Amino acid sequence: MIKKEDVYKIGRLGKPHGVKGEISFQFSDDIFDVVDADYLLLEIDGILVPFFMEEYRFRSDEIALMKFEDIDNDDRARELTGCDVYFPRAHGEAAEARLTWSEIVGYQVIDNASHRPVGTITHVDESTINTLFVLSTDEGNELLVPAGADMIADVDKDKRVIIMDIPDGLLDL
Repeated sequence: MIKKEDVYKIGRLGKPHGVKGEISFQFSDDIFDVVDADYLLLEIDGILVPFFMEEYRFRSDEIALMKFEDIDNDDRARELTGCDVYFPRAHGEAAEARLTWSEIVGYQVIDNASHRPVGTITHVDESTINTLFVLSTDEGNELLVPAGADMIADVDKDKRVIIMDIPDGLLDL
């Protein structure tokens, strides 16, 4: 059985497109196009199920029309509407040169100065000019930390840890 910690969310399926089983796929990470992967994982009733990609084509920078094997009509595609789409971390790690914002959700942030855990990344906010890590602390609080490259001291993909040079006083806000 595929576990949630072995995957990361890359998007959500929308409505069927046409009558031959194509479905719109709104994605936040195009790793499926960068890495040679045969399948994506769809969450159906809380279970991650692999669906093999037959073909896809891009409609925009955020939407693709996806055709999965054995989904050959609009009724079958409609059954998948609203499913969250995940990508296996193991396949993503094959793209060594690139680590996406979606992939680091779930990583732990450690302060480089104190060597103490700050929190776990729950979301990456790109809605403003300054990208922010949204962290959940052990106490259940939410913390916003700038995600500037100059603040990231090290990334350990195996341990799923990001070590950051966090400015004095930022964690006290």
